[in-house]
Order: sequence, then C-alpha cells, then structure tokens
Amino acid sequence: MIGYSKVFRRFLFSYLLILIIPSLAGFMSYRTSISVTESISIENSVTQLQKSKELLERRIAEVEGFTRQIAIQADLNVLMTDPLSEEKQNVYGIWKMTRDLTTYGQTNDFLRHFFIYLRNYDVVLTPGSAFFRPEHYYESYSYEDMSVSEWESVVLNKTHFREMMPLRPFVTPVSRTSVVTYMQSLPLDSFGESSPAVVVVIIDEKVIAEMLSGITNQNGSWVHILDANGNTISRQGNSDSMAEALASDPRFDGSRTSQFYEDELVVTIRSSTNGWVYHAGIPKKALMENANKIKRISLSVTGGAVLVGLLVGLALAYRNSAPIHRLLTALGQETTADSNVYDFLHGNISEMILSNKQLESELKRQQPIVRDAFYKRLIAGEFQSREEIIAAAVQSNAGLGGNAGFAAIVQINGYSGMDNVEVLNELQAARLVLKQSLQELAGTVPTTDLGADKLVVLFVNEETDSGSYVQEQVDAMLNQLAESLFKEYKISAKAAVSARFGSVSDISHAYEQAKQTLENAAPFGAKPVYWYGETALSSETYYYPLDVEMRLIGTIRAGESREARRLIDRIVEQNAEARELSAEMRQQLSLEMKGTLLKLLDQKTFAESEAIEPVRNRIVAIQPTEAVDQLRDEFVEVMEALCGMVASKKNDQHVRIVEQLKQLIEQHYSQSEMSLYSLAEQVGRPEKYISQVFKEVVGDNLSDYIERVRMDRAERLLKEPGHTIDEIAALVGYNSSHSFRRAFKRVTGVSPSAYRSAQDD
Repeated sequence: MIGYSKVFRRFLFSYLLILIIPSLAGFMSYRTSISVTESISIENSVTQLQKSKELLERRIAEVEGFTRQIAIQADLNVLMTDPLSEEKQNVYGIWKMTRDLTTYGQTNDFLRHFFIYLRNYDVVLTPGSAFFRPEHYYESYSYEDMSVSEWESVVLNKTHFREMMPLRPFVTPVSRTSVVTYMQSLPLDSFGESSPAVVVVIIDEKVIAEMLSGITNQNGSWVHILDANGNTISRQGNSDSMAEALASDPRFDGSRTSQFYEDELVVTIRSSTNGWVYHAGIPKKALMENANKIKRISLSVTGGAVLVGLLVGLALAYRNSAPIHRLLTALGQETTADSNVYDFLHGNISEMILSNKQLESELKRQQPIVRDAFYKRLIAGEFQSREEIIAAAVQSNAGLGGNAGFAAIVQINGYSGMDNVEVLNELQAARLVLKQSLQELAGTVPTTDLGADKLVVLFVNEETDSGSYVQEQVDAMLNQLAESLFKEYKISAKAAVSARFGSVSDISHAYEQAKQTLENAAPFGAKPVYWYGETALSSETYYYPLDVEMRLIGTIRAGESREARRLIDRIVEQNAEARELSAEMRQQLSLEMKGTLLKLLDQKTFAESEAIEPVRNRIVAIQPTEAVDQLRDEFVEVMEALCGMVASKKNDQHVRIVEQLKQLIEQHYSQSEMSLYSLAEQVGRPEKYISQVFKEVVGDNLSDYIERVRMDRAERLLKEPGHTIDEIAALVGYNSSHSFRRAFKRVTGVSPSAYRSAQDD
C-alpha cells in the first residue's frame, strides 16, 4: 500500500500544477469577454431588426408578385372583359377561377386570406368560394370600424396602385384580430375612379408578429412599424406609450440607427423601398443578459475552479494509480517501501503472455472442429442463401475452392451394425488412414465424418465446360483410393457420388443424391464407385421430407420465387426421374403439396390480400391424377402468384415510404439540419433501408434527390431579384455559401453568379 500511495501523490501533484495555468488564463479573459459581449449584443439587435425588415419586405414583394401573376391570368381577364348580362353569366368561368385560386398562398403566409372583386359581376372571389353579393362576404369578414358601404367605397369602388391600408381591427367567423390590407386594381395600369377588378390581400398582424419574434421574444422588448405617413402597420409589445414618448421627446434622434433611451436600446431603421420606419426597443437588462451571465458564470467558475480542480485531480490521480494497485492485489503481492513492484509485474506479465500464446494454440487446435461443424451444416442444408454460405465459410476459414463439383460419401465396408468399443477404435484408425490417402491423391478437399464408418467428401472447383472430364477425374481418383486402401491396409471401401452441382447452395441436394445412391448401391464385393442415376431408387414412397417443405414455405413467404422454383424442380426430379412412383403415391404427393400451399393461404401475409380467392380456387382445382409435368407447371404458377403478392405488398409499401420522404424533403429542404438520419427518424425506418428503397423506386440516390430539390429552388430564387447568393444559400438549406456554390456548379455546370448573369442577359 506504501508504493501505491507514493504513485498516487505524484499523480495528484502534477494535476494540481497544471490546474493553475487555465485558472489564470480564465481570469485574464473575463474582463475582455464582458466588453466584447456588450458590443456584440447591440450589433446582433440591429442585425436582427434589419433581417426582420428584409424578410417583411420580401413577403410584401411576393404579395406584389402575386398580384402581377393574377393580372396576367387568362381566365380572370376573360371574366373582367365579359359584358354584363343577367341572362347569361359565365358561371363556369367563375367556378374555375375560384378553384384556381386555391393553388396560391401555399408558400407565403401573407396570402392566407385574399379575394378578388369583379365589378361587372359584382362578385367577390375567394379560394374555393364565390360571393355574388359583396355584403355577404362582409358579413363574415369585416373591419370592426368600417361599415359595409364604407368598405365598398374605400376598398371595392376605388382604384388602387400598390396601396397599403394601415392596421385596423378585423373580425372573422372564428376570431378577432388586427390586419394590414394590401390593395391593387386590375388591370395594373388602371386609372380613374374605378377599375374592372381589385385584388385585396388581408395580412394578419399575427403573421407579421412571427417575423418579429426574434426581437419580441426578449423580456420587455417591443417593435413598432409605421408607414411613410406615420400610420401604424404593426405593433408588438408595449410599443404605444413608448412610440408617443419618442415622437414628443427632442432628445431622441430618429436619424441614428441605435441609441439608449431611458434604459432601453432603441433601434431605428427606415426602408428605402416603401419609406416604412421600424422602431425596436430592447430593455438594457435583457440586452445585457448574456454579459451578465458571463459575469455570474466567470465568478462562479473562478471561485470554484480550485475546488473542482482538486476533486478532478484526486479522481484522475486515483484512476491512473489504481490499476497498478489492483493488478498487484489480483496477483496476490503485498509490497513494501523497499520492494520493486515493476520487477514483480514484469515476471507475472511474461507468464500471462506465455499463457496467452498457449490459448492461441488451443484455438488453432479447435479450428478443425469449427470447420467440421460448417461442413455438417452445409450438407444438411441449414443455410438459406449462397451469401450466407460464403460468410460462414470465411468465418470458419473453410475454403471451398469454387462453386461447382460433386458430393461423395465413402463408406468403409464390413462394419455395418457393429458398434462395440474395439470396432469403433478400429473404424477411427481406418478413417484416419482414409483421410490421409485421400489427401495424397486429391490434395486438401473438404471432408467431414458421417457416423463411424462413412466420410463425406466435397470435390469443388470453378465451373468449366469440361464437366465430363471432371467426372472422369473424380471417378479415377475414387477408384484409385479404394484400390490403394485395400492393397496397402486391407481396408475395403466403396463410394457413392452425386450428380454435378453448379452452385454451393446445391451442395445439400448433392449430398442427398449421394446418400440415396449409397443406400441403393450393391452390397459388399461389387464395384467401388457408384454414380447417381446408376442405381434404382426405392419407389415404395415419395420424396417430400419435412425440412424441404419448411424451406419451400419459407422461400414463398419471403417472395423468393427463384429459390422456390428450384425446390419444386428438385421435388419433381426426385419423384419423377429418380423414382418410379405408383399412381397412388403420386396422388398422395400431389395432395400433400396442395396442403402445403393451402397452409400458406392461412398466414397473414396472404390472408389480407384481395387476390387470395382466385389463388385458393386454383389450388383446389389441381387434380392429383394429372401428369407430373402438368402438376409441376400448376404448382409453379401458384407459387409465382403467391410470390407476386409478396412482391406487390413490398412495392406498395416502398412507394408509400418514398412519397412520404418526398413530402418531408419538400417541406424541410430549407433546413440545414435535414439529413438521412433525420428523415429515417421521421419515417421510423433505418437509414440503410430508406436509402435502398428510394434508390429502388426512384432510381436516384436519396442524397442526390435532396440536392436536386435544393438546386431547383435555388434556380428559381436566382431568377428573382432581391436575394443575394448568401441569402439563397441559407434559404435552400446550406450553412455555408461556399458549399452552396460548389454544389450548384456541380449540378448545373455553372456558378450561381454566372447563372444569374445569364438570366439577366
């Protein structure tokens, strides 16, 4: 424990010495940060009001753009020029116009409430509705301080050119609010006392307030917007009394951008576009909130730095010295002041390294067992796909050497039914001799024991055109093996070989062929090598084991029609070509396969499908007495129909997910935080899944689609005046204008500035 204490004290002293340096640096930066924070807070307030002004002006400009679009609307021009006739009115044109108006206002909150008044029809058109008497509209939407006759005189029956009515109280069927009204006569060049039509946009003060929320969210802050005539456009917070005080106090200089007035920072901006004046007031207490926080935090950190540093130093010193102490305790060594701890640790660690090497050696010794387990699973058909086989082969370091070849079972003759200890020991020695001889003849080939007297051998190589030569080579090799075993060791053996397989996923099938061949081979004393197809299989019963049925059900449920067809072909091959089934057995097989398909129909995947009844009828209509080829075709058709249902269900689900992703991208493309992770979180699917589905349905990568949506919006904004390239970058979801410029040039081939210049030309 003495040695441990010395190490602990050395660590602690080092940490405390390092703690003094950042404490001094923090105190020095404290005074500087206070003054910088004050100036930044004032600058941010001015910038915030400036941005709110620019945003509000952009929205007003978009309203003006809306009126220009309405002015060139062909259907509206037809309605404006229709001669007045009580007998014949263009009702369809009015209805179509109300329907067309519903498409406007989706990108600008200022266009939530607007209408068009047609003088010749004396009708008010709103999105989706038409009021053939203006007073009916005014019954639902009216100014609180204006009668219907005044409204008709001031708004409907007067010529307006980009005219803005100041703030007035306004009543709707669901609320009372205050609004600013934008009015524009149509056509745009209308003169005189009246015009054919008037577009009226009613802008709720709450919508304007949302743009000013960055300022008014601060405690006690207010905003007051006046038009060029001094009329109120918007007021937020306690601005009325302050506005009167500012107007009457000669000490207030309206030409200054920012100044302190009665413990408030007053920011004043005048618009060069429409002459509006923007006043914003922020209490000095709220303005200096960040600076005050820095003061409090700095004092707290400085006061507690020593205490916290001491605690951290203690923790770190304990953490870094404790492992040595724990290691010594685990090794059972009590140290003294004079003992050499590191010599003791060196000796024990050397011993641990030696033990680790022995463990590695043991793992290598166990590797053949793992490889043998892989081969047993492979011939048993426990793997579902070729990819799974390859992955398991790599994991167990069991190289197969190719995709095509033969499966063989080599049996040692003369030991059938004998299982005493002496016989088993003799068989074990015989198997070792067999493996050694096989290795000398064929090199390293995959092998695994099958019982006490059998060995499964896989002759696997790459697919070639000389399949018959490979078969002759295997036949010669196995004959030579049998001859060598008998000549040198007096061991009699025979081999059964499958037909050639073309894929590693068919190895289990090839093993079954070799097994059937061995079961039907001639008894001891006949030739040493038998090939699949040379022996007659038992035809007393049909081939349709439970594991094959379960695999067929699983592949159909997964929609894997190719694998399901392969299984059906195998079943037909085993029963029609390799066996001579009686009519009764063939009918029984057909009934059992029909039962398998009917089992599938009761599962949820298929029971909810609308097309299930025709498939059920097709299964029921299958006649067991039909020819084998006809039965196979009918089973394949039913299988493909079921797999088609699965694929259709997957496709429908994929299309819905892609549509949801497109909507989310359209809604949030302007947010720089939008990413593959955020989209996956909103649709409740993994990132890799939505990427694959989007690529499968749309044909494009999801990231490329997002970039294209942003670039399309950027192109539209570049065609419009009033936006800088930096502003457009932010509007389409880029934090950096440099990143936006690179992306735009990559997609369009030109830079944003060059694109804008080309549009201007």
